[in-house]
Amino acid sequence: ICDLPQGPLYTHKTENPNSKRLRRLSRVGRMPTTGICDLPQKLIGEKILTRIPVTSLRQVRSTCKSWDALTKRWILGSTEQFVGFMTMNYKVCSLRFLVKQKGDKKDLVDVSINQVDLLNQVEVSEILHSYGLLLCVAKDKLKLLVWNPYLYQTRWIRPRTKFNDRDKYALGYDMNHNHKILRFMDYYTGGPEEYEIYNFSSDSWKVLDVTPHWEIPPCHRGASVKGNAYFYAQEKLCGDDAGKAIEEIEDFLLCFDFTREKFGPRLPLPFHSVGDDECVTLSCVRDEQLAVLYYQEGMNDHSCGKVEIWVTTRIEPDRVSWSSFLKVDMSPFALTGVKFDEEDGGSFFINEQEKVAVVFDLDGHIPTLKPAPARYHTAFVIGQDGLFESVRLAEAPNFGKRCPRTGYLPLIHIPALVCSSSYRPSLVQVKQPGRKRKRSRV
Repeated sequence: ICDLPQGPLYTHKTENPNSKRLRRLSRVGRMPTTGICDLPQKLIGEKILTRIPVTSLRQVRSTCKSWDALTKRWILGSTEQFVGFMTMNYKVCSLRFLVKQKGDKKDLVDVSINQVDLLNQVEVSEILHSYGLLLCVAKDKLKLLVWNPYLYQTRWIRPRTKFNDRDKYALGYDMNHNHKILRFMDYYTGGPEEYEIYNFSSDSWKVLDVTPHWEIPPCHRGASVKGNAYFYAQEKLCGDDAGKAIEEIEDFLLCFDFTREKFGPRLPLPFHSVGDDECVTLSCVRDEQLAVLYYQEGMNDHSCGKVEIWVTTRIEPDRVSWSSFLKVDMSPFALTGVKFDEEDGGSFFINEQEKVAVVFDLDGHIPTLKPAPARYHTAFVIGQDGLFESVRLAEAPNFGKRCPRTGYLPLIHIPALVCSSSYRPSLVQVKQPGRKRKRSRV
C-alpha cells in the first residue's frame, strides 16, 4: 500500500485556508471521500495485491469484505502467478513468480522474493508444504519447525529419542485432515532402518513396522498430493541381485498413505532412469496432481541433454496414470552453463495455462573455465517452441571449508529449493502444546 502513488484519489490534502470548512462539509456528506475499500477493483488487484508478500495475506483479507473477495480471485485463485515459499542460502523466503509468454519477451517473467523475518534465526535446508502448513528442516537435520504462515504460528517438534542428520521427512494429513509427519532413515543411507510417524493432535511419535524392499536415494525429495506423500524409489539390491547392471535396476513411484500409515505398492513411472548424470524430481500441482521432471545429460560435461515433464491424470496410493506435459531438447543452450544437479537441484513448478515449467538450480556450470566462475541461484523458464529464459535470483556462496592441512577449498554450492505447490491458507492451529501438569498426591 505504501507504494501507491500519492494523489487526490488516495489522500485529500489542501493548503486552502478554509480547510476546516471543507472537512466539515465532508463529514456531513456534501463532499464525497474515497475510502480504501472503495478503490477500483482492478487497481487493488494489479497495484496492491500482486505486490504484497504471502505472509501478509491474513492482514490484507481482514481489511474489508471486498478485499477478502479480491484476494481469493487475484492471489488464491490466480493460475497465472505462483505464490509460495522457497529456501535460498539456508533462509526461508516467500516467492511470487509470474510467467507470461504474450507481448515483449523482456516482460516474460516478473519475480519477487522476500526473506521471512520470523525464521531469520533458523538455518533451513528444506521446506515441505501440505495443506497450508510448512515443515522446516534445519540445516543440521536435528531440528524440525512447523509453521502456519497465514496464522503466523510455529511449533518446534520434539523427537521421540533423537533426530539424525540422515533422516528424510514427509508432511501430510489423513482423511480427517489431521496433519502428520513421516520420519525415516532407510538402508540407502548406510544406517539402521527407522520409520516413525508424528501426530499433531496427540503431540506424539509412533514407531512403524516397515520392511522396505526399496531404496529412496538420499537427496531425493518427496511431494505431497491429496494428503499423501510420494517418493521416487529404486529396487533394493541384495544377495544375488547385488551384481545387477544399473540399467536393469527397477525404478518406480512409492506412496505413503497417511490415513493407513503404510506404504503402498510400486507405481509405474513414464520413463526409466539409469541413475548416473540424471535428475529426477517430483512436484505437486494444486494439491491434486503429481508432476515429475526427468533430466538426462548429454554425452559429456560440455553438453546439455533433454528435459521431460509428465503430469498425472489419476493419482491414488495404489494406482497412477501419466500424461506428457513438456519435452525440451536442451542442447541449443549448452553454452549457458545449464546443468540440473542430479542430487540437490531441479526443484520446479509448472504453469499449466502458459504450458511452461520453472526449474530452480545453479547456473555457471562451465568446467573449462579456470578459475571456476561464480555460481548463481537461477530460475530456468522452459517451454515449447524453443522457449528458454534464465533469471538470476542471487549469488550462491561457496559453503566449502578450506582444509587447514592442504589448503584445498572444495566448491560446495547449494541450489535453492522451491515448494512446488502454490500456497493456500489454512486455519490449522500449530501452537506449541502445553505440557500436562502432574497431579500432586494428597
